[in-house]
Amino acid sequence: MPQTNRRTVLKQFLGAAASLAVAPQISLFASPPPGDELPTGAQHVAMANLGRDFMQQFFAPALSVAIVRDSRFVFERPFGIASRQDHLQCSEDTLFRIASVTKPITSVAIFTLVEQGRVKLTDKVFGPGAILGTDYGKPPYKQYVTDVTVDHLLTHTAGGWSNDSTDPMFRFKSWDFVKLISWTLANLPLTNPPGQNWAYSNFGYCVLGRVIEKITGQAYKDYVQQAVLGPCGITDMRIAGNSQHQRLPNEAVYLGQFGENPYNMNVTRMDSHGGWIATPSDLARFLTHVGGTPTIPSILKPETIRVMTTPSPAYPAASPAKYARGWMVREDGKGNWWHGGSLPGTTSVMVRTPSGMCWGALTNTRTQPSATINTALDQLVWNMVQQVPAWNTQPPQ
Repeated sequence: MPQTNRRTVLKQFLGAAASLAVAPQISLFASPPPGDELPTGAQHVAMANLGRDFMQQFFAPALSVAIVRDSRFVFERPFGIASRQDHLQCSEDTLFRIASVTKPITSVAIFTLVEQGRVKLTDKVFGPGAILGTDYGKPPYKQYVTDVTVDHLLTHTAGGWSNDSTDPMFRFKSWDFVKLISWTLANLPLTNPPGQNWAYSNFGYCVLGRVIEKITGQAYKDYVQQAVLGPCGITDMRIAGNSQHQRLPNEAVYLGQFGENPYNMNVTRMDSHGGWIATPSDLARFLTHVGGTPTIPSILKPETIRVMTTPSPAYPAASPAKYARGWMVREDGKGNWWHGGSLPGTTSVMVRTPSGMCWGALTNTRTQPSATINTALDQLVWNMVQQVPAWNTQPPQ
């Protein structure tokens, strides 16, 4: 579609969406928060205006944000239209694909098994005597494969299988896990010894899903719902379908831009690295229960959280932001935990601050370069939070 026509269509879509933004409603964990913890009318208008500006800048049909402070929701705001063809207004219950925001969920699931003594981070993954044994492909495996541990997959330090043009998770859409993993082990050799180099790996987290299945004897999604989401009070999250026909009744429709097709991927096969759909309030609940608060116990032990949020020494960034085990963290281990996500038609982010303030934000499109809208969505919620001085939350430096 020519650029002018594309922008015209998107503006028309956005105009209809923005005109139907709903009035805010506050859901609470327990008792209502004190009045001074809720945005005033003027503050809420300022926060909503920031959301609308984001939608207009990126031609987003829908946007949804949820913020928790002191164990209670203090802001929940859906914007726009989830599905134009169904006349479905975006609501607090609208589900969105969350893309790589899935990875912290998979990490927490692994750490529940660590706490149960059913797996160790040092356990090998492939080969005789390893967790997955020879379930995938035929030995002898290529160089370094039998050296890969659970921890290497969690920290993206397996030595290859990176998120680049060779990423197997975006190839061979009709293949199941067995065929895809077996092909990858046979055809995409690791280029570095495990533990020495950091390379973001969707495939690595796909394999972690299979580790969970092997250890528990359950489907990945079933174990996560039972051991992670259920204890957080989350009941509506599901693994996404691939086609628009497979979309759930309360799921957003995804808008591809710059020639991207959100329905030309095997998202269901991305289950443990990018497959969940959720509301932003689900993400805020997850964050609150993982880290805990004075009134909400953490679903993980303090020592487990310390290990999970300790950054990998192989991560190359010079800034204080580092990758740990399924989370981006501050280098000192005392700052924010967060993760973003991006797929055609999807941009997502969730953040937990040092004070225990938690939020999620989701939209049903992305632009190119995708890093621009990812950064903007993250900054959007920080800017929203800054509208309420009583929250006293400063963005990281």
